[in-house]
Amino acid sequence: METASMTKRINKDLVVNGTTVVTETAWNEELNAKHDKLVAWLRAQELEGVLLRRHENIAWLTGGAAEVRVLTPGETGVASLLVTAEGKRYYFTTENEAPRLKDEEFGALDFEPVLFPWYGDDTIAAAQRMAGAHLGSDTPGPGLIPVNLYPLRQSLGESEIARYRWLGAQTADATVESLHQVEPGLSEYDLEAITASNLLRRGIMPSVYLFAVDERIYKYKHAVARGARLKKYGMLNLCSRKWGLAISITRFVHFGQLPAELEARFKSASQVNAALLDATKVGATSAELFRVAQAAYAAEGFPGEERFHHQGGATGYGEREWVATPEGQQTVVNNRAFAWNPSIRGGKAEDTVILRDGKIEWLTATPELPVINATANGKVYPAAGVLVM
Repeated sequence: METASMTKRINKDLVVNGTTVVTETAWNEELNAKHDKLVAWLRAQELEGVLLRRHENIAWLTGGAAEVRVLTPGETGVASLLVTAEGKRYYFTTENEAPRLKDEEFGALDFEPVLFPWYGDDTIAAAQRMAGAHLGSDTPGPGLIPVNLYPLRQSLGESEIARYRWLGAQTADATVESLHQVEPGLSEYDLEAITASNLLRRGIMPSVYLFAVDERIYKYKHAVARGARLKKYGMLNLCSRKWGLAISITRFVHFGQLPAELEARFKSASQVNAALLDATKVGATSAELFRVAQAAYAAEGFPGEERFHHQGGATGYGEREWVATPEGQQTVVNNRAFAWNPSIRGGKAEDTVILRDGKIEWLTATPELPVINATANGKVYPAAGVLVM
């Protein structure tokens, strides 16, 4: 089997708008570490190979270098990856997709192409011939063994964090830009269009739209746009994606004086958010974090508020890899991204952060907007307030 020190996995830097986000050396270190981890896992599971078709796993293994998405909401794309227990690497695609994938997705990577006609998908049978019959897969198929790669991808490496920082900062900038373009009379669909435009022109894909105005913000926790027109109060609640990574952020704008009751709810939601961030420590379980939120709501005078919506949880290659639940057994690990989203009847706090060596790093900070400095155990945890126009 190849060793990390002998293998060059990618032959380029990651450059965005003239700025190097990840160097070729760092990218290779990431890809080698992931390859070695996956091969060791295959051997431990006594699998002869694994077929990866889901976007999050392809993005993880290729370090975000390969994007095979065509159908935006689809879980799979126009290529699959095969990694064998012997360390061999292939990508499977159709002959008509092959030229672009070679030029723009896989050309700099060390995967060998396996091609077939668009009308004759032979991926599973070919993968079984090449790796062996004892083949794992992240999607169902005849003769395939279901696998879950989340445990391998939950702790982020330095070059992943570098990409995440870029994505968080750019998403936050796009959200703030959008917030300043909002005005009374616009519809919820207009708010979606404004924000999507500001993300897409940055090369970022919007993946969740929860845009609402006025009474719909108070009435629904998951208020997808339905066309209501803004009078005073607007919410931009979104997720974005690039390189397989997911960012979550929510921001609000209010035209005219902010009602005192709503302002108080934002402060309370920020306190719950602070309690959750303070409790996000290595080894903490999903159930323990749920109880932290439960106690924080009660302390703020809103007992039982946690029952009305999930409070968020771990993120990364999924908008939520897991959420805090009363019986949840998932645990917090170092270098893990989180997006908590406590809300109280119109007021909400939501950002994406990374836990790094016991400290919280904000990926979506917007210091140009009003900031609420909430505290927990003597530490300050800022949250976004409402932009009043």
